[in-house]
Amino acid sequence: MEAGSDPPADLAGLLAGHVVDAARGLLGAWLVRGDAASVRIGRIVETEAYDGSEDLASHARFGRTTRNGSMFGPPGHAYVYGVYGMHTCLNVVCGPPDRAAAVLVRAVEPVTGVAEMREARRSRGLATHRAGAGDRAEGTFADPADPLRLVARPSAEPAPAVASGPRVGVTFAGAWAERPWRFWVVASTAVSSGRGR
Repeated sequence: MEAGSDPPADLAGLLAGHVVDAARGLLGAWLVRGDAASVRIGRIVETEAYDGSEDLASHARFGRTTRNGSMFGPPGHAYVYGVYGMHTCLNVVCGPPDRAAAVLVRAVEPVTGVAEMREARRSRGLATHRAGAGDRAEGTFADPADPLRLVARPSAEPAPAVASGPRVGVTFAGAWAERPWRFWVVASTAVSSGRGR
């Protein structure tokens, strides 16, 4: 996988734009993990936007570090990190290089490979089950040979009805915590429960 690869052509414009538009626009897109022998597909149904170093809820609020370096672009790269030693969180980097904007994928809804997802959930934890990220620290979603790919919402699927509300778990960020930058597919049962649904 080349570090400088571009995101898939049908998502490149979305990911190069404003992170809030990308967070809404990624709803319905597919995360695909695997190869011809075994594939898991999850439809993205919940996201959160994080916008640059001035966003006090963002990992970039203290500037570039070893941990958050991939968050600074280019768009279409993955930013993956662990939380509390239990969960793996997958983000899609957005906006211009050096902006440090990313969309957190909070939930996906299984499309294909449900049994494999259940097994991954048992062996690796809920966040990895939802995102399919595993231990992947960073990289691009562009390479078709990569085990984790991002695919635009199939044109045959209608655009989902979307709701928005404050992001979760960022009360330390003051007024930034109240921005309605969490988006979810209204009809999905895979969305986080008890968080403004």
